[in-house]
Amino acid sequence: MNWRAGKFNFKFPRPALVMGVLNVTPDSFSDGGCYFETEAAVDRAHQLISEGAEILDIGGESTRPNAEPVSEAEELRRVIPVIERLQGISVPLSIDTCKPTVARAAAGAGAAIVNDVGAGQAPAEMWSLVAQMGLGYVAMHMRGTPLTMQDNAEYRDVTAEVTEFLRKRLIELQTFGVRLEQVVLDPGIGFAKKLQHNLALLRDLEILRCLARPLLLGISRKSFIGKVVGAHGGDRLPGSLAGAVWAVQNGVQIIRAHDVAPTLQALRMVEAILNENQQCSGES
Repeated sequence: MNWRAGKFNFKFPRPALVMGVLNVTPDSFSDGGCYFETEAAVDRAHQLISEGAEILDIGGESTRPNAEPVSEAEELRRVIPVIERLQGISVPLSIDTCKPTVARAAAGAGAAIVNDVGAGQAPAEMWSLVAQMGLGYVAMHMRGTPLTMQDNAEYRDVTAEVTEFLRKRLIELQTFGVRLEQVVLDPGIGFAKKLQHNLALLRDLEILRCLARPLLLGISRKSFIGKVVGAHGGDRLPGSLAGAVWAVQNGVQIIRAHDVAPTLQALRMVEAILNENQQCSGES
């Protein structure tokens, strides 16, 4: 499989990609406020790249449960100066938004990917934009909005329902001219999901592979890890790494992470174990 995002092309199978998280927000659940100012965000972006991030995902609106929406104007004010300052870097920039106007402005400033947590709440405008500009597109499963999503976390069979949702999205995207090679799928861990739903989706990742597109998983520091192991926020790194390793073992190609360096090390280690022809460097 190929994933094309503007001038960038990722060909799978290959070592898992790590997408570094850059929240330009005052209220994100894990690092809200840390990189809210443009200069701090740009510095953090270069740090994530130095740690090995091969994609940067820049968001100006928190998607934590119960998060209040922000206006288009405010979201633009937060993210566009950061994207403009990062033009010309060696990795693709992703805009984490469900607003077509923000996606268009971000693409004009240099973003190559739209990470759409709404998976098309405004399909005609968003999907036409992705098709016209040849952007990479992440279609994520969510019900409602971050403010309402946890009121919509009821399923008879979460894996079957998420799989069918994503299957329909692939069909619908093509009707707007989006090519399959532009699309990555995300089951939306933590978005309109209860603990048992998140764990079931992780157990059933092999089923999602039947959709024949690269899979992206965002598990980093999420609250359901805390419910399992009793850890808070920044203390959830071990649980995040366990989830990332499990995901790659079960066919996920892209891991979205706050902690890029330890995530990359964990993934390369498990890939070495899985690959009997792996050539190791250094001392044994």
